[in-house]
Amino acid sequence: MGKGGGCVPSKKRQPPANTVAAAPSSSSAGAVPRDAPEETLDSAAGESGRTLRLYIVFYSMYGHVEALARQAAVGAGAVEGIEVVLRRVPETLSPEVLEKMQAPAKDPAVPVIAAPADLEEADGVLFGFPTRYGAMAAQMKAFFDSTGSLWEKQRLAGKPGGFFVSTGTQGGGQETTAWTAITQLVHHGMLFVPIGYTFGSGMFNMDDIRGGSPYGAGVFAGDGSRQPSEAELALAEHQGKYMAAFVKKLAQA
Repeated sequence: MGKGGGCVPSKKRQPPANTVAAAPSSSSAGAVPRDAPEETLDSAAGESGRTLRLYIVFYSMYGHVEALARQAAVGAGAVEGIEVVLRRVPETLSPEVLEKMQAPAKDPAVPVIAAPADLEEADGVLFGFPTRYGAMAAQMKAFFDSTGSLWEKQRLAGKPGGFFVSTGTQGGGQETTAWTAITQLVHHGMLFVPIGYTFGSGMFNMDDIRGGSPYGAGVFAGDGSRQPSEAELALAEHQGKYMAAFVKKLAQA
């Protein structure tokens, strides 16, 4: 099972610090490739006339997904007129179980989303989660299951959404975890926004191990001790910027 960083604790795991440090911005080496299509990196010409909100909602047990979420926020925040709102979904496991799984305490600086209805404020949403057998973790699924009232009235219809993921192994769900999550957006009438190959040459680099796919950014957590690489963080930053630009262009349409 892809762990992101997993359900079974490992003696090799070194719990990350509560606060996930941001990776170097896209201006540093190893970030957004220079040959990435310019139009996809444009922060959208013109002004929408109001501040647009991009919600980044995630679940992270060991900090890998949270690291991607924070870096996606860096990218999105670089787009003028975009306000980034970072939220985590509620935990469903008891403190006793989390302790046995060696899960570190969650950073209180990133609050739990108050209610699913908060998503109505969003002009776009990026969802991040680890894999469980090729699908989203139960905590994120529980959150989606709580959005019934929004679904009933189609409050999220027309809003763009995207995914970023964490898996324990190569081939452990980097694509299927996002692919199987698309059904959640479809039932809400949301628009799935993949990143495609807009990351340029970074999508084709075979020199280093890198998570991510055309569906969205990703990280390989391994047994939990491996932290996101610069390339994985750069892809997350690109996705945040790409989604923010998409949200802005959609608002101007």
